Amino acid sequence: MKKTPRVCVVGSINMDMVTITHAVPNQGETVLGESFKTYPGGKGANQAVAAARLGAEVVMVGAVGEDAFGKSLKERFKNEGIETEAMDTVQKESTGVASIILSEGDNRIIVAPGANNYVTPEAIQKKQDTILTSDIILMQFEIPMETIEYTVNLAYKHHIPVVINPAPYQAIPESVIEKATFITPNELELQELKKATNYEVIREKIIETKGKHGVAFTLPNGEEKLIPSYPVKVKDTTGAGDTFNGAFVTEYAKEKDISKAIQFANAAASLAVEKLGAQEGMPAREAVVKRMKEYNR
Repeated sequence: MKKTPRVCVVGSINMDMVTITHAVPNQGETVLGESFKTYPGGKGANQAVAAARLGAEVVMVGAVGEDAFGKSLKERFKNEGIETEAMDTVQKESTGVASIILSEGDNRIIVAPGANNYVTPEAIQKKQDTILTSDIILMQFEIPMETIEYTVNLAYKHHIPVVINPAPYQAIPESVIEKATFITPNELELQELKKATNYEVIREKIIETKGKHGVAFTLPNGEEKLIPSYPVKVKDTTGAGDTFNGAFVTEYAKEKDISKAIQFANAAASLAVEKLGAQEGMPAREAVVKRMKEYNR
């Protein structure tokens, strides 16, 4: 029996504030929405929850504020079985929040980082003993870029695979691109990445999530592959990419097979979009396996 993969997620922890509306207001316009709810979120937190539900042993490295949101989110991690010892509580700072407008199955998001800005290289250095026990590390771009660069260099030195989800997109240091094992942009993020680097050199690192068009990647032998999406009724795309990334690192750490890991992650993301809320829609492992069997994948 393969051992349980140990996944370390270094990233953001937010509370998502979701407004559902038929009409998205133009500048200076006010419209009546349908409903408002709060959900646990943050790309790092979402990916950690996805990995935990899919069978990984997960340690979360991040920060929350000393407020009600921070206490609630930390308790949520514990309920999901995620290790919180490497999380910091920052005094006199708010927990990160994301304001989300959801309309016709798509979303627009504004993030106020708050305590996420305190996930610094110094904080990573203090937690490196915990981080280095991991089989794989996953990061996103809702924490400072210098922290990402520091962590990638640390992992590279100790031969730990690193997956970078470049969202929200910003300029990526060459050392991060060079030392990352995989980079998982969506279509828009890949366009920006191609402008900034020699894409042909890093092609085999790229796993492009293309929404309803599936997932594109290149095998080590140079063969380009496209795994089609599942025919589902989309209810909310929030967290679909995070589900994909959490699922991918879990399965890759377990199987060391990129094709199997992407197939698994693709199925997990298809289940996530069928429910409201980033974390609420994230499936358990059994549901993913069942979906793959239903479609003979």
